[in-house]
Amino acid sequence: MHYAHLFIDFDDTLYDTYGNAVIALRETFEHFGLGRWFTDPQVFYDAYWAANIDLWSHYSHGEITRDYLIVERFRRPLSSYDKAFDMATPPWEGLGEAFYLEMSDVFLGYCSNKPGVVDGAHELMDYLKGRGYRMHICSNGFHEIQYKKLAACGLRDYFDTIILSEDAGVNKPSPFYFDYALKVSGAKKESTLMIGDNLQTDVLGAMNAGLDAMLFNRWGVDLSQSAQAPTFAVESLRDIMKIL
Repeated sequence: MHYAHLFIDFDDTLYDTYGNAVIALRETFEHFGLGRWFTDPQVFYDAYWAANIDLWSHYSHGEITRDYLIVERFRRPLSSYDKAFDMATPPWEGLGEAFYLEMSDVFLGYCSNKPGVVDGAHELMDYLKGRGYRMHICSNGFHEIQYKKLAACGLRDYFDTIILSEDAGVNKPSPFYFDYALKVSGAKKESTLMIGDNLQTDVLGAMNAGLDAMLFNRWGVDLSQSAQAPTFAVESLRDIMKIL
């Protein structure tokens, strides 16, 4: 199959969102001096990731708003504070939404200036560009943050268009997102391949919209448990160069 257009997910497919966020979360923890109340920082970190994964899943399906996600992903881990460690009242109690929004702003500021990419990302993009593919970012990420991250990691110039869910009005895996992406990019379903690390939002979302899709199986998903197999599956970005 010859593809002319590639729809490529950004977060955790090319940009090491998880790795960069681990660093940014530690910086945020230190910025707010949370070590005065969390004797074990890992309690906070684990609670953050549990909340973030759950909230992004709901956000992707349009079940919650962006504003709710931003507040809740910090409210939940802070609520895991255990007063048995320290009887002093933590400073965020009673501050409400404004404090969580401040935390989010600080965290996203740290995140968006990180240059880290997934191993092989620049090599892959050079290869695909040389092969003449037209490439388009397809992301559920927040508008202002995605452009900052693209600039920080040096990947912006590889892409013909940046297609974000906030512009589409719906998130992946909605078929309406992919309809919007096809319209904006000028691509045709039969000559377009979606590449991403998330089986549900990237791969099955695209396939349900009539596109071929490649899973970058970064997280070791057991595909035998999936009702629908990806068109392609790879375990590293460099493996993509063996197919395209």
